Parts: sequence; structure tokens; C-alpha cells
Amino acid sequence: MSVLALGSASPLDLPGQARPLLARLDPRSRVMAALVFAAAVVWCQSVAALLAALGLAAGLALLARLPWGTTMRRLLALEGFMLLTLATLPFTMGGPAVVHIAGIGLGVEGLHRALIIVLKANAVVLATLALIGAMELPALGHALARLGLPLRFVALFLFTVRYIEVLYRQYARLRLAMRARAFRPTACLHCWRSLGHLIGMLLVGTLERSERIHAAMRCRGFDGRFHLLDEHRPGRLDWGFGAVQAVSLLLLAALDVM
Repeated sequence: MSVLALGSASPLDLPGQARPLLARLDPRSRVMAALVFAAAVVWCQSVAALLAALGLAAGLALLARLPWGTTMRRLLALEGFMLLTLATLPFTMGGPAVVHIAGIGLGVEGLHRALIIVLKANAVVLATLALIGAMELPALGHALARLGLPLRFVALFLFTVRYIEVLYRQYARLRLAMRARAFRPTACLHCWRSLGHLIGMLLVGTLERSERIHAAMRCRGFDGRFHLLDEHRPGRLDWGFGAVQAVSLLLLAALDVM
């Protein structure tokens, strides 16, 4: 019986090029490390502990050799997403006012809470990018399956990763066909109706394509499972990394309660 095999080799695995330290860890270890780190950071409430957590996340980014330009753009996108919340907190949390703007006091409690949110969000996102963001998506799917997630969820995740680009190309073809017929998006009823037809055609086409793909895979013996060409097993590097992370998180907890 033939099965669909997905490799987990990283694009960083080039001949003569040393792999980053985090890339040599078992994918399950990286997923668990990201979850534990995120839980610990969310639990912390002091600025000192969160600054230390942000420093640890930056260290993980260095170990993963993340491209700093792309990473900073992603963090700036995160700040833009939180901008409205961060801008309103100093005016709504109360507490002693540091300064008054247009007769409204800028509270110390709100500024402190906004700083806490910024530090938590950036530390968690940066660590997640280092531990999981640099991982090949098929390897991530198999790691989730080995950690006990339902196989249906893992299969849906891997199919989505595989075919999201196919769906985008189909959407681009439909948009190009509309533009060739002189369609220009405006705020009118005809425009909204046309966009609704576009979404409907995309959904119907996606359903038909998924049925054809599923039938073709079933004919080739697909039984709902994806198989890796490479088997990962936790080694001494994983245990050593886990020990270092455990000590770091205990130090964070101690710093938070001080």
C-alpha cells in the first residue's frame, strides 16, 4: 500500500553549513518548550521578570538564527495590532495621573498594565517564532500528532499547509478574470454582489477540488495518516535544553515573586 510521505528536512540543512542549535532538537521538544515558556510568561506579572523573559526569547531567536529584518517586521505588526488597546489603557485603568491630556488623566496603573502586555506579547511571539516558526510545517504536524492531538486535526492542518497556495492561485485566477471584464471594486450593490459570487465560486471550486484530491489519495492507499521519511527521537541535546529551560523558568518565577 502506498502512502504519502512528507520529509522534515529543513531548508537550513545545506551541505557544509552547520545547523542552528534549535533545528537539531526534536520537534516535540520545541513545541513543548514553546508552550511551557508561553505559560510561564503569561503567569509572570513583574516588569523585571518580563524583561528577563524577553531577553531569553531574544537568546532563543539568536540560537534559531532568525532573520532579524523579517522578525522585526512581524513584531511591529504585532504592536500595530495591539495599538488601540495600548493607547486606551492609560486613560481607563485609573490610579494617580502622571500627566493630563485634554483634561483626561494618564494613569500610572494603565501605563504599567500596557507595559506588561507589550512585554508579554513580544516575549511569547519572539520565542514562538524561534522555536516553532523556524520549523518545517510537516514536521510540526507530526510533532502535534505524537503529542497526542487527534489525527483528524493533524491531517486537516497538513492538508491546509499543502493546498493553501493552490487555493490562492485559484482565487488569483478568478480575480484576474473579473478584472479582464472591467470589474473595479467600489462601494455599490453590484460590487458586493460580484464579490459574493467570487467567494461562492471559490468555495464551490475548493469543495470539488478537495473531493477529487481525496478520491485520488484513497485510490493510492491513503489511510488518513502521513508518514515521515525521517524519524526524530529525543536525545541528550533535548534533555539538556529542557534542563536549561527549566532552570531559566525557575529563575523567572523567583524574580517575579521578589
